[in-house]
Amino acid sequence: MQFPEYAYMLISVPNGVATTATQRRILKAEGMVAGASDLLLLVPRHGYGCLCIEMKTEKGRQRDSQVIWQRQAEKAGNLYVVVRNFDQFRAIVCNYLGITDGIYAEREHLKEILNTNN
Repeated sequence: MQFPEYAYMLISVPNGVATTATQRRILKAEGMVAGASDLLLLVPRHGYGCLCIEMKTEKGRQRDSQVIWQRQAEKAGNLYVVVRNFDQFRAIVCNYLGITDGIYAEREHLKEILNTNN
């Protein structure tokens, strides 16, 4: 793991996992919400509460429930991004955390990615 200090702060949201009707009822009772982003980086930076990451293929599109969840997450003060490949994921996370590893040292790079990620 490249950044072990953040190992417990990057969590996966198990939406979309095949479940039985009973399991779905339990998950819903526990707080599972349709449309939640795939990953949450629970580290406040740059005035945001956390970084919400939705993973999509190059041609993948958000479902309506994901757009609604995105709006609510942003309204609550979080940064939400749609990421389409690993290089983009790494660049966004490194820039969000302020990690400069030579390749992703430019702050402007984050702005470019965020302006073109949807």
